Amino acid sequence: MKFRYAMVCSSNQNRSMEAHSLLKRQGFDVSSYGTGAHVKLPGPSLREPNVYDFGTPYKQMFDDLRRKDPELYKRNGILPMLKRNSTVKLAPQRWQDNAADGSFDVVFTFEEKVFDMVLEDLNNRDHVLKKCALIINLEVKDNHEEAAVGARLALDLCQEIEAAESWEDSIDDIVTGFEKQQRRKLLYSISFY
Repeated sequence: MKFRYAMVCSSNQNRSMEAHSLLKRQGFDVSSYGTGAHVKLPGPSLREPNVYDFGTPYKQMFDDLRRKDPELYKRNGILPMLKRNSTVKLAPQRWQDNAADGSFDVVFTFEEKVFDMVLEDLNNRDHVLKKCALIINLEVKDNHEEAAVGARLALDLCQEIEAAESWEDSIDDIVTGFEKQQRRKLLYSISFY
């Protein structure tokens, strides 16, 4: 594979981790992140989310929720998701704190708010390397079914980018073809950092 990829959602739990897991299995050089202030998982009600700090191991979250209400968190898919996440990496990471991880060639986000936060963060970084990165937003609802669909679509796009002679020259055609075929609108930007 030619490029380094980052998958980014709000909490580095569902959408980014589903895509990270799939791309990793396909041999891509991929990492994943969240942009939120904290990691939030559904709780017993909308007003009672489970909130964790970035860096809290997925296994620790799994054990905590299994202690609280194993039936609820199994039924809503949170325990299986956390189990999957723990096989991909140790803990959720925050995008804004990832500078030590090096640069990425392609960054996928899964909601417009996250796309905007990634672009803002890249624009505010020290521009030492002046590396060119492609940032793509593929809007995906934050549920398990849509995350699986989004991961497959992200994989398709990554494969097209890898196959291109020069993504810089062909990104407009790749995006146009994808939008026609999938009937999904993409946002994208090229950023230097």
